[in-house]
Amino acid sequence: MAKAMILAAGQGTRVRPLTKNLPKPMVPILGKPVLEYLIEHLARYGVREIMINVAFNHWKIEHYFGDGHRWGVEIGYSFEGVKDHGDIVPRPLGSAGGMRKIQDFSGFFDETTLVICGDAIVDLDIRSALDEHRAKGALASVITLEVPREQVKNYGVVVTDKSGRVESFQEKPSPEEARSNLASTGIYIFEPPVLDLVPSGKTFDIGSELFPLLVEQGLPFFAQTRFFNWIDIGRLSDYWSVLQRVLRGEIAQMEMPGTEVKPGVWVGLSTSIAWDSVQIVGPVYIGSGVRIDPGVSIIGPAWIGHGCHLRAGSRVERSILFEYTRLGEFQTFSEVIMSPQYCVDRNGETTYVGDDSCVLRWGDARGS
Repeated sequence: MAKAMILAAGQGTRVRPLTKNLPKPMVPILGKPVLEYLIEHLARYGVREIMINVAFNHWKIEHYFGDGHRWGVEIGYSFEGVKDHGDIVPRPLGSAGGMRKIQDFSGFFDETTLVICGDAIVDLDIRSALDEHRAKGALASVITLEVPREQVKNYGVVVTDKSGRVESFQEKPSPEEARSNLASTGIYIFEPPVLDLVPSGKTFDIGSELFPLLVEQGLPFFAQTRFFNWIDIGRLSDYWSVLQRVLRGEIAQMEMPGTEVKPGVWVGLSTSIAWDSVQIVGPVYIGSGVRIDPGVSIIGPAWIGHGCHLRAGSRVERSILFEYTRLGEFQTFSEVIMSPQYCVDRNGETTYVGDDSCVLRWGDARGS
């Protein structure tokens, strides 16, 4: 089949505060890390050997996934950084540099390798993509999606000839300047010789450095245009939108956990809910150990993480509550992501619990 490389060493600054103490691939959707969905998808297609490069908060990824046996795969890790006076200091080497470090260490990439970013959910037909890569005799392939012309400014754009051979790139061009509407999805297929082009021991990026080198040297480098779900969590506003889509059931392979107690309302184990005096309009998921007092309203799509407490008369509309969040009496929360430490609106504006601005905007919402 192929091996896989998952890129997970980034700091995830554009989705803070979600990533303040959490690697971006560990950000949860339906209670599961984004990275877990990727690993499940790779296993579904028979990809069994997976390397993950890690850096910031690396141990949270390593402790959760271990050697991968729970998913029927083998997982290895490559930490990018140094030990400084006993402390482990993250120093990412870039997407290509991290792969070259692994190759220099062990020669792991000895067959076709699928490279994928650890912060997106995809349902790509991996077998078909590999077949096309091999049929074209490609040394490298980049998977692209057609996007509306007005959206090209949000993506790295790939320009190809009629055969699909890559000619050039444009980084987030304006709609007027764009020579293509093919967006790079951050999914690549490499043959082992590609890594010979990457310098050892240096920070080196796939998109901005390795790909132009492949084009410059005239190597067989092709773009594949495919139709599949590619759910990139690049910004906080993306994360909020993705969760709303998931809760509405618009994304395949992402089933709601818990028991559906009435249409569109799923509930986990051991909850205390005043059913006779609450209003719950689905789609809504209520996690285990949640307490919902009388007079509470929840208008979906909404996700109430385990251990939360919604006090009497509070109202939640189209929002996400991370675990162990407590909402104050008669407070209304609309289109936010809430945790015991912070609250974020759908546009990414963040306020922290304890700040005057947070108290004024959200009232009593904190850890229980």
